[in-house]
Amino acid sequence: MPRAPHNADGIAAIDTSSRPADRAVTADLLRRYDRPAPRYTSYPTAVEFGDEMTAELYAERLAAANELGDAPLSVYVHLPFCEQRCLFCGCHVIVSPLKGNVRSYLDLLAREIELVAGHLPDRRGMAQLHLGGGTPTYHAPDELDRMLGHLLGLFTPVPGAELAVEVDPRVTTAEHIETLAARGFNRVSLGVQDFTPQVQQAIGRIQSVEQTTELIDVARRAGFGGINVDLIYGLPHQSLPSFEDTIERVIALGVDRIALYSFAFVPWIRAHMNKLEESDFPDRELKFELFGMARERLLAAGYEPIGMDHFARPEDELAVARREHRLRRNFQGYTVIPAQDVVGLGISAIGDVRGAYVQNAKKLSDYGDAVLAGRLPVERGIRRDADDELRRAVIHELMCNFRVDVPAVEAQFGVRLPQALGPELERLAAHEQERLVRITPERIEATPEGELFVRNLALCFDRYYWEKHAGDDQQVFSRSV
Repeated sequence: MPRAPHNADGIAAIDTSSRPADRAVTADLLRRYDRPAPRYTSYPTAVEFGDEMTAELYAERLAAANELGDAPLSVYVHLPFCEQRCLFCGCHVIVSPLKGNVRSYLDLLAREIELVAGHLPDRRGMAQLHLGGGTPTYHAPDELDRMLGHLLGLFTPVPGAELAVEVDPRVTTAEHIETLAARGFNRVSLGVQDFTPQVQQAIGRIQSVEQTTELIDVARRAGFGGINVDLIYGLPHQSLPSFEDTIERVIALGVDRIALYSFAFVPWIRAHMNKLEESDFPDRELKFELFGMARERLLAAGYEPIGMDHFARPEDELAVARREHRLRRNFQGYTVIPAQDVVGLGISAIGDVRGAYVQNAKKLSDYGDAVLAGRLPVERGIRRDADDELRRAVIHELMCNFRVDVPAVEAQFGVRLPQALGPELERLAAHEQERLVRITPERIEATPEGELFVRNLALCFDRYYWEKHAGDDQQVFSRSV
């Protein structure tokens, strides 16, 4: 297959034929905009969480959430265990090849489920359930089934609910998939990252195309209506030809959604990443070319761009929501589920309940001590004030829909944006000069080139970043390209 076309600066040209581009992305623009920036799965971001959030305050938030009655919840369950560590992974995991030693975790999780349910006696409907990790299918099918039976006995999926699970094809069996399907799961996300043997060897994850294909076939036969594949660009030893081969193989699988993540190299947070050789990473220009090539191939195959790093088939609900400018984003990724509150269960899980982010204890011993004592195992979090909520709304609209309906936001919060966010709009105006964003009294909208740097645009509205991290952000956030 021919190589992706290049512009005069040697950077792969980005095909924006679905939304005509104003100009090519240049090497100079890439150099200036490749900077540390949050991914904005939340605002304020997790680095702002503190110990102000106690079990007592969380209980108050749950009581307020319970007053909403029939409003459905989103529930996230963190299952942290893996048989071995993947060196690219930035998630909170516990590596334990001896599964018998960790079965008590599911007992602790069952106790926490009961604790949280006790605070929500009138609000038990779920619009979304997500099992993440770690590797949820690390646990045997009968163990997962027992945990899910307990959870679904207390929290009931509403009609049309999305029940999703992350799986590792290397350890997931047909029995796992059939067990999940029997419990009503309808979406599965498979980690792939890259099929190239040299890349897999470097990151410690050996996974064949055949393993992946077989599991997708099993999931389809079991009735899963949505199948996602996760890819990562910027990994050691990736090249344009090799990553293009991975992209073409994934396209051939015919999956519904593809997540194309930029590798977040954060060894100051995840020490195991120090085992990776930085000299093996693609440089900035090649990394951007990898993304550009992958994006072009996915668009040519009929996928539509979703947010900053996802692609979906046109008929997929995410693609429909993007066209209708109603896409949303939470800790589980892009979504159309209208849940107003997210409950997090398990160690390190993060919830979003009645204006507060709440994170559980990260150490298994601390989590267990709290749960066994009958306490909500919350460790940190943050309560959002009115200023946070306004900025959160603007940031999330940019990150999800690449546009902000100014009159709608002003009506929602009872403010005038030029007065409430004057300095931030001035900061954004500098990007307008770069033709990355268009600003009018009615709308703030990223251009096609600006969509590629949407984290930088959102950064303009992040008060915490400019007050606390602008001078030393290289040790806080991953790079935006």
